[in-house]
Amino acid sequence: MGHSYRDLLVWQKAISLVAEIYRFTRAFPKDEIYGLTSQLRRAAVSVPSNIAEGQGRLSKKDFRHFLGQARGSLLEVETQPLIAHKLGYLEDSSTEALLRDSEEVKKIERIDNQHEYRLI
Repeated sequence: MGHSYRDLLVWQKAISLVAEIYRFTRAFPKDEIYGLTSQLRRAAVSVPSNIAEGQGRLSKKDFRHFLGQARGSLLEVETQPLIAHKLGYLEDSSTEALLRDSEEVKKIERIDNQHEYRLI
């Protein structure tokens, strides 16, 4: 596959999403530090981590497997801000921003000369 995971636009966007998640969850109640805050942060970190691990594997099949793992974590990241919103931890605009950023990560494709990889 040749390229570094850091060259993948999907990985770059996922890293930005992690930073946004951390920024928004700083305002969550302190009693959520081991609950929703931790769960949302772990799911967010899992997205670029799985993309990176998959890119480091030697086969296209392995890469696809890890993209599938990243997609699953991304769906968690889409669900948990909705829960936080219902609990009053996130405003409408913050929830919408996180969902929009997550959707952007989900749509990105990685195409090289020989293969096409999709996160969705």
